[in-house]
Amino acid sequence: MNKIRSSWSSNLGFILAAAGAAVGIGNLWKFPYIAWENEGGAFVLIYIGCVLLIGIPIMSAELFIGKKSKLNPVSGMLQLGSGLPGGNKWRFVGWLGIISSGIILSYVNVISGWAVFYFLKCIDWSLFGYTPIENHFNIFLENSVLQLILSLLFSIATATIVMRGISGGIEKANRLLMPALFILLVTLLLYTFGMEGSAHAFKFIFEPRFSNLKIESILEAMGQAFFSLSLGMGVMITYGSYLKKHSKIFNNAIIIVSMDTFVALIASIIMYTIIFTFPQIESGISSSTTGMLFTTLPPLFYTEISWGKLLGPVFYLLIVFGAFSSTISLLEVVVALLIDQFNFSRKKATFISAISIFIITIMVVLSLNSQNGFSNFNPFGNSHSGILYELNQIIFRGKMGFMTIADHAVANWLLPLTGLLTTLFFGWFLPRNIGKNEMKKFLFGNKDNKIYTIFMFLIKFVTPAAILYIIYSILTGASDFT
Repeated sequence: MNKIRSSWSSNLGFILAAAGAAVGIGNLWKFPYIAWENEGGAFVLIYIGCVLLIGIPIMSAELFIGKKSKLNPVSGMLQLGSGLPGGNKWRFVGWLGIISSGIILSYVNVISGWAVFYFLKCIDWSLFGYTPIENHFNIFLENSVLQLILSLLFSIATATIVMRGISGGIEKANRLLMPALFILLVTLLLYTFGMEGSAHAFKFIFEPRFSNLKIESILEAMGQAFFSLSLGMGVMITYGSYLKKHSKIFNNAIIIVSMDTFVALIASIIMYTIIFTFPQIESGISSSTTGMLFTTLPPLFYTEISWGKLLGPVFYLLIVFGAFSSTISLLEVVVALLIDQFNFSRKKATFISAISIFIITIMVVLSLNSQNGFSNFNPFGNSHSGILYELNQIIFRGKMGFMTIADHAVANWLLPLTGLLTTLFFGWFLPRNIGKNEMKKFLFGNKDNKIYTIFMFLIKFVTPAAILYIIYSILTGASDFT
């Protein structure tokens, strides 16, 4: 712990890396699906409001904890929590983030493999001709060996970057990935301007229709605002620990959140333009978040969309870049823990972390194949009545399968709980140890910022209340963020 801590070479490098952590496949895939299900317009407006009231305060709090402690989430919470009510127990908040990152990475590895598969498949179709195959994606999911190979290759690529360190690996990679991602995204957006459904797409996403808004939609917006920014995973605490002394946390948080929201909105415009141009694909959307991305869109590039032979590979390369920026940040959370807590070298910490997480990835892949027991995995068993059945209904909503259960546990339980405890820790306990002037200086770069009062009101009252509402909706079954 006495080693000189690595740091970002510049504030721009940090912003690109942190934006890369936030801007992942959730923005390119899940947000468009959720916004579509909630009829766009009003949902998007509520989502932006939630980003301002929930996203920016929590991200600022997490970056502050990292920058102040210069440690990983577990050690950072332990250090800053020393002497406070609860004392050493605050470190368990950090452990929740570490566990969440490891679990999320285990199945993001798999989804990243899907993106790589379709990128390579599109190149094949573009060069040698498209051959339609019925249930193509389902057949692919049953091929566990191929999925394991793709996931392993993606894991190795991620570990290679993380092993090279902060400025020489993670920052350098994101300096290439993020500009490339934005260029690809804008290229696809410009192309869709010439499609018939473009005007309808803009109207759908930006024209509020509050008569169609449901209470469930507000909950969905709150949940998505929380999850899409990589909050509660320990990522921003870890990245914040590499910040230099004079970095302005609040300003950086605004920039990162803005970039994240921009990508989500542009991705939605692209998706909706395609949907409104080719109405026949709507039937492939509502079934699941993977419906349009991996089932309906691939053949559409080669049967309906002009220049589809070029746009198909570009589109899936965009997904690959988004996935890669996410996996790098998630692995670094676990690596930082091993370096700080056990004094491991970066190489050793990366190797152990990647191997350990890939063991979970194997179980995720096996759970996608209906021919083995992992697809029916349930920690409470498969009984259809009794106490265990009721517990499964309460905690996992009756879901089955290792990947489904893991995703549900993280999204519905671990992340909201971690976010709530982090907010309470920062808003109600830290001021006793840190002091108002020091908090202002860390957050805003000066001691006299008037926004501080508004910020502390949000972090003390508004943000915790919003997260408690999310947790209440989960407990009552009103919402399911998976």
